[in-house]
Amino acid sequence: MSSWRDRINKFTGKTRFVVCRIFLHLAGDEIAPVLGVLNHAAREAIDAEGDLQVLGEGLVEICQNLLQMSLYWQSAANEGDVFWEEGEAGDYVTELFTDSAQRYLSAVITEDEEDNTPLSFPVTRNLVVMITVAVTGEVPELETNLADRNALEDGLKALINLHYQNRLQGIQVHYSPAQFGDELTNDQLLLNFSELIPL
Repeated sequence: MSSWRDRINKFTGKTRFVVCRIFLHLAGDEIAPVLGVLNHAAREAIDAEGDLQVLGEGLVEICQNLLQMSLYWQSAANEGDVFWEEGEAGDYVTELFTDSAQRYLSAVITEDEEDNTPLSFPVTRNLVVMITVAVTGEVPELETNLADRNALEDGLKALINLHYQNRLQGIQVHYSPAQFGDELTNDQLLLNFSELIPL
């Protein structure tokens, strides 16, 4: 039924919106640099007041870094939906944003908070990155189960390409823990990110 509706909407010239959220859990002693990349991209986004081009450049940097750190990928999950009304797509983006922001230790730190961090701190062994995007058109690489290493790799590469194709309509990145010194334990991981599937 939905494919029939898709064909009708295409025929009438409606824009197709794909909204999806990717969860990626990394683990190991070497993952701290990823947190640095995430915080740098977050500060750039805040300074640019949400400019989509700057957000896209940050997303490219994050995806490239995650691809380089594939050795540390532990588990993943994804969810999403297709919309033919921009307002409905926007509502779903807001819903995913709110959920991601409420996840354990998920936040963005500012420059002022970073200045007050101690010189030594425990290094987290777990990091969960949550990427939410709204895209126009069809994106087969994102409209599939990404709880598979090859599919996830293709999905992250697709996000990079979507930025350069100017098809991204919305970008949000959350991560837990959000700052150096906070720790996401294995128990907290299971409790707060139950949708993750081992890779």
